[in-house]
Amino acid sequence: MAQPILRPRGRLSSWLRSVNASFDRVSTGSGRLLFMAVVVGAGVGFAAVAFRWLVAAATVVFTGTVDYSATQGHPANPWLPWLGGAFVILAPAVGGLLYGPLVYKFAPEARGHGVPEVMYAVTKRGGRIPGKVAIVKSLASAITIGSGGSVGREGPIVQIGSALGSSLGRAARMPESHLRTLVACGAAGAIAATFNAPIAGVFFALELLLRDFAARSFGVVVLSSVTASIVGRSLLGDHPFLTLPTFAIVNSSQFALFAVLGFAAGLVAVGFTKTLYAVEDACDWAWRGKPEWLRPVAGGLLLGLLLFALPQMYGVGYPVLDRGVQGGYALGFLALLLVGKIVATSLTIGIGGSGGVFAPSLFIGAMLGAGFGQVAGAMFPVFAGQTGTFALVGMGAVFAGATRAPITAAIILFELTGEYSIILPLLLAIVVATGVSRFLTNDTIYTLKLRRRGVNVDGGPGGILLHSTLVREVMTDAPDAVSSRLTPAEGARIMLGSGRRALPVLHGSGEFIGVVTVTAVADSLGNDDDSGAITLSALVQTPSVVNPDDTLDSVLDSVLAASESDGLPVVDSNGMLRGWVTLDALLRTVTAKP
Repeated sequence: MAQPILRPRGRLSSWLRSVNASFDRVSTGSGRLLFMAVVVGAGVGFAAVAFRWLVAAATVVFTGTVDYSATQGHPANPWLPWLGGAFVILAPAVGGLLYGPLVYKFAPEARGHGVPEVMYAVTKRGGRIPGKVAIVKSLASAITIGSGGSVGREGPIVQIGSALGSSLGRAARMPESHLRTLVACGAAGAIAATFNAPIAGVFFALELLLRDFAARSFGVVVLSSVTASIVGRSLLGDHPFLTLPTFAIVNSSQFALFAVLGFAAGLVAVGFTKTLYAVEDACDWAWRGKPEWLRPVAGGLLLGLLLFALPQMYGVGYPVLDRGVQGGYALGFLALLLVGKIVATSLTIGIGGSGGVFAPSLFIGAMLGAGFGQVAGAMFPVFAGQTGTFALVGMGAVFAGATRAPITAAIILFELTGEYSIILPLLLAIVVATGVSRFLTNDTIYTLKLRRRGVNVDGGPGGILLHSTLVREVMTDAPDAVSSRLTPAEGARIMLGSGRRALPVLHGSGEFIGVVTVTAVADSLGNDDDSGAITLSALVQTPSVVNPDDTLDSVLDSVLAASESDGLPVVDSNGMLRGWVTLDALLRTVTAKP
């Protein structure tokens, strides 16, 4: 349903309004969107840097180290040396005592891994995400990861960046179709700044959020992603996200092994998804009837016991991933790390923690690939020493199998390695993993969370056409308006002559004020004794209106509900009537031939 245009308040909103007014005079709607994409990209770049600092600071507070998973053994917390390594049992519970009430009271949507909430906002809420989500998500995720939660920082920064894009877009009074694009700009910038991978950021936003590769969306999202990456590189340095081994294919028969690895990755990805939500269901069942804000505290003790047994699961775990890719672990320990990560991530999310599943899927894929490479090397000596090669491919394949975003998976591994030779084996494994995942389940690790709530964000070809088509492209001329000063009898004669069931009513200046319907006129003539003394101004109704720049899928429900009015009026941001959109126009779009 189309939403009313929100009027901005506050200093930031005043600045954006003045900038927007300047662009009204010198530029087009596309120019304003490009400008806002740069603003969002820069903002998300700074937000990504600030969030990484928050995570590091929280980790130092809870452990005394920048990354506890990189330490050897069980070092004690310097703030509580008398506890020894056992402090990790209490750390997640203490963290839960901080973020549990914060999320419960201020932004429940900040709980969990973030990306499904952004998908829901894009497909069902016109890109509207409350601004407070960015603040709550930042704090809750930083505390979750810093206190030992085995989740990633990419999901949170995607939600933070998307919330920033939504807030800035609404403050600048952007139409709904542009607002969705700005949400995608925020997500793209988040991935670009976090991974130093601007191309992967673009395809993440287009493939998972907008599900649209139209040229107008592509260019804007690219601009935001590049801007965020420039900001990130300026503040963090132009360093690779991970130190990865040199990629090499020693024999063409290795491609057969990559296909087998892709098959295994698809199975593991589906297993990860199923385990994640099974653990969440178990936590829901165990905690039913109890205060929700206390759930992370009680569950944190269970997570702490797991971390005490396997400290490599503490936090995001990039040092452990890096060492696994480099071949630093034995086969048995790689299997333990793989299973441990699935359980630790599922438990962190299940108890109410805030963090992403992007990094855990890469971690799981790296452990799977490294273990697979060791087995391949033992069975076929020609492949000995190629553990890192298989680990890289495993990372992309498990991510693709879990998210069903094969383009993003291929691009991000290509950007991380800079090796063109990785493309063919990586694409092979990704295609196989994606096919296995699709064969076993209809849902991804992101969409399953929404489907369990009764929300379906998957659309067919008709839905894609509706999403990529603007109202202005299909609207017809508005019917001739009637004066609000006419009597019901005069209005009835005009409506009979027009053959319409509803006519617009305008002010003298041409500003749209509402519609008058056949039903309202007939009711007045039949029931009002003084119908000759009243005017149509007393019968005017204020229906839902749509903006020329809204997409058709965002107005579909409103048009379907407007059967009495033969469609909906199209009104621009200045309140002027620009046309009419009907159900016939939507049906023609859905059934259009490619």
